[in-house]
Formats: sequence, structure tokens, C-alpha cells
Amino acid sequence: MATSASASGRPRHPSAGNLSSRPALVRDAASQLQLPPASFPHGAEGGRDRVRLGPDLDDEALERLVGPVDGKRVLDLGCGAGAATIALARRGARVTAVEASTARLAQARAAADVAEVRVEFHHSDLADLAFVRADTVDLVIAVYSLAGVQDLGRVFRQVHRVLTPGSALLLSLPHPFATMLEDDPDQPSPYLTRTAWSASPLAWRAGGDEGVTHVHQIGDVFTTLSRSNFQVDALLEPEPVTDAQSIHSSTLLEWVPPTFVVRARKLGI
Repeated sequence: MATSASASGRPRHPSAGNLSSRPALVRDAASQLQLPPASFPHGAEGGRDRVRLGPDLDDEALERLVGPVDGKRVLDLGCGAGAATIALARRGARVTAVEASTARLAQARAAADVAEVRVEFHHSDLADLAFVRADTVDLVIAVYSLAGVQDLGRVFRQVHRVLTPGSALLLSLPHPFATMLEDDPDQPSPYLTRTAWSASPLAWRAGGDEGVTHVHQIGDVFTTLSRSNFQVDALLEPEPVTDAQSIHSSTLLEWVPPTFVVRARKLGI
């Protein structure tokens, strides 16, 4: 996806249109000091035993959403470089990890080897789960990965098929408020770069990796889950930890939630 340059020489995303001469969410690929929050978890540190659901969140406070996983079969949907996969496997889960990117899948395999954990890896589209038998998975986790999917209904229907009755899908996504704004260290507050109703995806670069974020509105996610025969039992917009300084930190996190988290349970059979 092509980008145009601003007067300052920094790239602009085409979805910014004529809203402003300031750059939008695409950062210089050579920069390793800061990444856009929408690119999470790419570039984030791994090696923790807790699943990180978003940038600079209180992982311990959100732990109750994951619950005990020892001995359970867990599907990590869109595992990226494998941080959540390894955290789950270290806690005793039998993890199946799915990733559409061959480069990220290779990173996840290497990370699992270094961590000395056993994981079943699959290179697949996130809506293509034919290799998983119906009613066999105890928990599905999708950390920001569904931001790369435009049609959530296809994914939710497949997730519903593989989950055991009453089991949960736990997902996190970039908060749509955060995708409307851009930060500038020289300004007292963030500024708008797109409208709340814009359907244009956002491109991001994270080191040598790149991707596209489809902005999913909270109401659309809730409705699509309901139509896919899920019941939402948790919907959170967690406040970031104020003293956290990750590679995804920005002044945006002081103004709007970077992440929204949803847990939904399978209804029916």
C-alpha cells in the first residue's frame, strides 16, 4: 500500500486524505525506538508467563479473563512471533498456534524451541480451521490478530465450531478511538487524523515486518459475536499502566484506551 510524504518527510497513510498536513499512523520502518500501538504485539518483549492482551496494560489484573489453562487445549489464533503461545505452553496448556504469515510463524517456531515448550504450529488463514476437530478446544485466544481480518463473521463461525460448549473466545483489538488519533511530542495533545466512521484500513510497519489493521467498532464486534451464537460475558476498555514504557508507548495512551478486550462463550452445540 503506497504512502505519501508529508512536509516533514515522514510518511502519511492514504486514509488521512486532506484532514491534516501532519503524518498519520505509519512510522519510519527504520525506527526501533517506537512502534504504533496498532502494531502490537509485533516488537514487544516476550518471555513472560502471562498473556499480554495489549500494550502497557496491567497483565496481572487481566489474568482472570484467561483463567487456569493447565491441561487444557488452547488455540492461539494468529500467534504472531509466539509470545502468548509460549506463555500458555509454560503454564501447562496444550497449545495449537495458527498464523497466516510465514515469517511470523518461523519466528514463533524459533521462540518455542528456545523456550523448550511443545506447540503444534499451523500455517493457515485464521478462518480456515479445518484441521481442528469440532468441539475439542477449551479456549481460543486472539491477541490483536483479528485486526488483520476484514470479515470477522467467518472467523467466529469457525471458532464456534471448534470450541467445546460453554468455552470462551478471548480477543483483544486496537481500540477505534486510538486509531482516530496521532500523537506529536511537540504538541500538548493528540490530534484527529480520521473520522470515527472511516472504513479505510491502517498500514503499519514494525521493524522488518508490516501489516494492515482493519478498524473494528466495538458494536460491530458485539453484534457479529451474537449472530455467530456467542454470548459476551466481559467487555473491557482497560486503562494503561501509567509508568509502563514499552516500545508501543505513546502520549495517546494518556488520552484514550489503546485496547478493547472481549470474552465471549459458545452457546449451543
